[in-house]
Amino acid sequence: MSESVLLDEESTPLDLRLSEAELDRVHEHVTDFIADRVDAAGASGAVLGLSGGIDSTTVAHLAVDALGADGLRGLVMPGSVNTAANMSDAERVAEDLGIEYDVVEIEPIAEAFYDALPAAADDRMAESNVRVRVRAVLNYLAANADDRLVLGTGNRSEALTGYFTKYGDQAVDCNPIGTLYKQQVRQLAAHVGVPHDLVMKTPSAEMWTGQTDEEELGLNYDTLDAVLALHIDGPLSTSATVRALDVTAEDVARVEELYESSKHKRAMPPAPEDLSL
Repeated sequence: MSESVLLDEESTPLDLRLSEAELDRVHEHVTDFIADRVDAAGASGAVLGLSGGIDSTTVAHLAVDALGADGLRGLVMPGSVNTAANMSDAERVAEDLGIEYDVVEIEPIAEAFYDALPAAADDRMAESNVRVRVRAVLNYLAANADDRLVLGTGNRSEALTGYFTKYGDQAVDCNPIGTLYKQQVRQLAAHVGVPHDLVMKTPSAEMWTGQTDEEELGLNYDTLDAVLALHIDGPLSTSATVRALDVTAEDVARVEELYESSKHKRAMPPAPEDLSL
């Protein structure tokens, strides 16, 4: 696949793409990481929730490269807001890779929570987060039963902006692609053989019907990645970032807001300082 397919160069302010040699090294590094984590835990393999999106699909390919098809078990967990196309893609990934997988309908489980606290279920975000956390519980149920680890699908862009559910999709044992920006995940996906239609699919956490990642974040991923790389991870000031990337100060402020407001998601729950009694 040509690199231009993976990046709209006219609209992207910073090219974070990796070279083929770098992609080879990342592939080896991540597969070694997965194998090492499973081995260190004395586990029999790994469990992965499959959504049909690029992140879970990429992790599935990497896990099979690391552990073999027998070493990975998939869970496809449709809810009422998930499209049939995405769930079909999730099953296709499992079948293409030859891994064992289960389809578990989560809506009856989620409905039990909504029924327990009907007033809370009227909040769209609260309701959506229940589904994400139900999937986390099911991942760990499957993992505990088979003595496996739960693999996460979060990338660096999501981690830095808090674009995940606390104690939900980041309730995992490790994050194989957690150091990669979204732009680089797309590259790695193509590099490891993820089908082109899944590489180019519009990212959506499917928290509610019609939801897309970029609409909720307020920026496209390539611009978000660029601001993260230069301003949040990097040394540039707001004004320097605006000049370097030809973005607006409002764009930079939006990324700063996402980063600052989500710090609690990236930290252990706080406790009072030790009084050293």
